[in-house]
Amino acid sequence: MPPAHNREYRRKALGVTLGLLAVWFAVTFVVIYFARDIEFRFFGWPFSFWMGAQGALIVYVLIIWYYARFMNRLDREYGISDEPPP
Repeated sequence: MPPAHNREYRRKALGVTLGLLAVWFAVTFVVIYFARDIEFRFFGWPFSFWMGAQGALIVYVLIIWYYARFMNRLDREYGISDEPPP
């Protein structure tokens, strides 16, 4: 891969990684930090409790799913493959 494409690939990969890390940080720390101020019911439970018990896990799985999907598409776009040649 030419150096210009390599830089562009790394920039896109770093951008999505930083974005998903920001989502992870918000779900993990911001919701817990403001847990006492968040006082509404979600599926019959207080939102902060539900987010700590199940919501965060759902978001983590969605982050992993999106990252894998995005990187596979990016690899195909730039002709990078993890599979050995035949």
